[in-house]
Amino acid sequence: MTTFRIGVDEAGKGPVLGPMTAAAVRAAAADLPTAVADSKRLSPAKRESLAATLRDSEAVDIGLGVVTVDEIDDPETDMNGLTVDAQVRAIAAVAEPGDEAIVDAGDVSESRFGRRVREGVASEGVEIAVTAEHGADDSHPLAAAASIVAKVERDRRMAAVGSDYPDCGPVGSGYPSDRTTREFLAAYVDRHGDLPACARRSWSTCEDVLAAAEQTSLGEF
Repeated sequence: MTTFRIGVDEAGKGPVLGPMTAAAVRAAAADLPTAVADSKRLSPAKRESLAATLRDSEAVDIGLGVVTVDEIDDPETDMNGLTVDAQVRAIAAVAEPGDEAIVDAGDVSESRFGRRVREGVASEGVEIAVTAEHGADDSHPLAAAASIVAKVERDRRMAAVGSDYPDCGPVGSGYPSDRTTREFLAAYVDRHGDLPACARRSWSTCEDVLAAAEQTSLGEF
């Protein structure tokens, strides 16, 4: 039976606003809080509490990997590759030679994703073993812990983003399905004539907001 030492997951792959964040949690499974679970099944308050417990534990090491909006909008990149990059950055911050990591697969092929993450970490000078699984955060406590840290970090960064735009209302979660987020984008474009720096310009939601603003302007003539 494989004894994993590192769990990895990311948050923010699908939003139209803000970065993607990945977290790597290096610990013995026995040193994790018993309440860890997939972050999507926890309340914000519970996630915050568990993330603080993980960060405060001397038996837990945490690495973060952040992919910026500019990287996401780069036409030479794709989300599978960027998810690999985010996880590699997080793992490289805490991994030691010989570690075994369980990572949430960001590709339809688990084996391909795991290989790419392993090779990416090796390029940073650390040789580890990597197992990639879909839904790892639901099956492995280390990956669940990583999902909590990644989500809390993403939320923290989104709160900071929101403070940059007090004139256009709250930014919401940053997801296209969030009405608050769409209203923020529309208000910003209406006021400034362009998208905010926090927006992923290559997302179709941004294209829709710009197109709607253009139609409104044309209707005024």
